[in-house]
Amino acid sequence: MSGIADRLAAAGIRLPTPLVPKAEYLPWTISGSHLYISGQVSLNEDVSFTGTVGADVDLDTAIQAARLCGINLLAQMNAALEGDLERVVRIVKLGGFVQCAGDFSQIPQVINGASSLMAEIFGERGRHARSSVGVYRLPRNVAVEIDAVVEVA
Repeated sequence: MSGIADRLAAAGIRLPTPLVPKAEYLPWTISGSHLYISGQVSLNEDVSFTGTVGADVDLDTAIQAARLCGINLLAQMNAALEGDLERVVRIVKLGGFVQCAGDFSQIPQVINGASSLMAEIFGERGRHARSSVGVYRLPRNVAVEIDAVVEVA
């Protein structure tokens, strides 16, 4: 097992089958040494986190939803890199979107669910720049969506 595979196993993470886009875009693309991953939502074949954070979704559940987005990002990375996550040089940036109530302000704390996961799995290589944005509505009524830019070897 590789270091990344060991960390995934230690975290109890089994990478899901990556979601297939429901619209006209690619789930990921590589340009030069950068992998761009389209927004990954807070659902997969086993679980889904839907609803509005701060209304019908609480903070702890929203953090779990962001972690699931992170797991889905890892699944897309794994697909793009043909199963070799050791090729990840650095997680460069995450862009996080939270479907939230108008008075909900803990958006950065929600996206920490994915940011913490990247640091847990990749160590220092997982520390990244980031944006966290609250939005009125996300596709499929998901609670969270996160995209990524990853430097790869």
